[in-house]
Amino acid sequence: MADVTSKGSKRKPAKKLDLSRVGERNDLKAQREPHWQRLRAGCFLGFRPSKRGGAGTWIARAYDEDAGTYRLKALGDFGALAGNERFAAAKREAEKLAELVEAGGEMRAKIETVADACREYAKTRNEAGQRFGRYVYDDPIAKVRLDKLRRRHVKEWRERLEAQPALVTRRKDGVQVHRKRAPSTVNRDMAILRAALAKVLSPGAPNSEAAWQEPLKSIENANGRRTLYLDRDERRKLLQHIDAEAAPFVRGLCLLPLRPGALAALTAGDFDRRTAELSVGKDKTGKPRRIQLPQEAASLLAEQAKDKLPGASLFMRSNGKAWDKNSWKVPIAAAVVAAGLPGEATAYTLRHSTITDLVRAGLPLLTIAQISGTSAEMIERHYGHLASDAAVKALGALAL
Repeated sequence: MADVTSKGSKRKPAKKLDLSRVGERNDLKAQREPHWQRLRAGCFLGFRPSKRGGAGTWIARAYDEDAGTYRLKALGDFGALAGNERFAAAKREAEKLAELVEAGGEMRAKIETVADACREYAKTRNEAGQRFGRYVYDDPIAKVRLDKLRRRHVKEWRERLEAQPALVTRRKDGVQVHRKRAPSTVNRDMAILRAALAKVLSPGAPNSEAAWQEPLKSIENANGRRTLYLDRDERRKLLQHIDAEAAPFVRGLCLLPLRPGALAALTAGDFDRRTAELSVGKDKTGKPRRIQLPQEAASLLAEQAKDKLPGASLFMRSNGKAWDKNSWKVPIAAAVVAAGLPGEATAYTLRHSTITDLVRAGLPLLTIAQISGTSAEMIERHYGHLASDAAVKALGALAL
């Protein structure tokens, strides 16, 4: 049956696009979506005209049957070729792509510079992308070609990194609080760049300019003991100056020896009001644990869990989201300044201070380790001297 319109007249079939004709390409409308021409089943060649009168760009599209989706690849403008030769060159590249996808091959981005290597590495690693955005992409090393990367390039980047102060707050207005970059932080930043480059480069000969990896060696003994301690009066002062929104979360850090991330990850269902027990699931150790809470901490968590669904964040921000390291830094840093406390004080300082109080109170180190979610060895290593002091005081009380 002939194709007809609603009025009974025959509808003209749509004209088949032929990108091989230069004149036809020139008449195409500039738009975001490319104009596609089907080369064969599952293989398409697209052309996007330039809005500024340039040569336009070519795009290949091939169907990946295993993934159930199309794979795209930008081919460029082939501006070095004559207008009547560009279609043939683009067609060859599109067919190569289709053959690669159909054979189950992997499409790899063109990686030429340090920035390219970092972007490729960060595709599945969000934290790496954030660090590269702060310390790599805007740095001179980003534009260095991988085949030209030398020891001096990486050494100079490391020197710039170490000299850059760490930003404690990330608010756009108000007082910006900085501190000297800790060796452990430098190690983490270097480790991510080292991993990204190792994906695409082999280590250079030791003690040579080609040994790009050598300046990225970790600083030894960087993870030293956290010695900054806030006593109870100082913690009360911090709570008096903390923003009202963050007050329950920070008070929780003052009452429980949990990592800030573990406290932030708690949900209303993790707290059992009847038994005053807390289930801690998401933590650095990866092992869930259940702890009995003292009255003051239990009352705080009961108030936070009130009228919330089991899956809701126990310590919820005003926007309904859970706290994270980028959001709790701002109010804590502001309160530290307002309360006149040492500028190095952070959320982890509260955890250290709480554990210190528990050790000084004479609680068994194994019990403290279980509550805080760390090993007894770590508690002994960092706090064992405090337990000895507590024992000496206890023996002193027996003196006649």
